[in-house]
Amino acid sequence: MGFRLPRIVNAKRILGASSPMTTDVPRGYFAVYVGENQKRFVIPVSYLNNPSFQELLSRSEEEFGYVHPTGGLRIPCGEDAFVHLTSRLA
Repeated sequence: MGFRLPRIVNAKRILGASSPMTTDVPRGYFAVYVGENQKRFVIPVSYLNNPSFQELLSRSEEEFGYVHPTGGLRIPCGEDAFVHLTSRLA
């Protein structure tokens, strides 16, 4: 028995940015803030195992630490680069 991650067809729903005021995050996901405008993305925790994503987290820790006023992580890259990376992970 196992579980499947949502297919790329559902990537817009998974990666879709939501309002910064929305604080509900589904179980198994977490919020990150990306780019200069701090666009919010909700992504699966399974991405944490990927070496490319771990590199982003290391850069994030060096640049920002792991504290964000709204509870998510800040990722130091552009929105386009982040969407490209996460689309490869999905």
